[in-house]
Amino acid sequence: MKEELRNIWHQPDKLSAQNALDEWVKKAAASDVNMLKQFSKTIAAHRSGILAYFDFNGLSTGPLEGTNNKIKTLHKMAYGFRDVEFFKLKIMALHETNYVLVG
Repeated sequence: MKEELRNIWHQPDKLSAQNALDEWVKKAAASDVNMLKQFSKTIAAHRSGILAYFDFNGLSTGPLEGTNNKIKTLHKMAYGFRDVEFFKLKIMALHETNYVLVG
C-alpha cells in the first residue's frame, strides 16, 4: 500500500493521479487495518491539496518547510539569548546548506 501511494506522484498528469489516489483510498478504506482506514480518511480529506501538486508542475513546499523547521530548532536552541542580530546571522547561515531535490 505504501508503494502504491508513493506511485501517485509519478503519474503523468492530474487525471491519472486523481484516479490512482481514488483507487488507493477505496482499497485502504476496505482493508482490515484500522490505522490504514483512518489514514485513508485523512488522505480523502486532503485530496484537493494533494492533487494541487500537479497544477504547479510538481512544485513542492518541502524545502521551505524544512528551512522553517531548522529556524524553529535554532530558536529553541537559542532560548535566553538576547542578541537578535546574531540570531539573524545564524538564520542566514542555514542557507549555506546544500539541498538535494528529489523528483
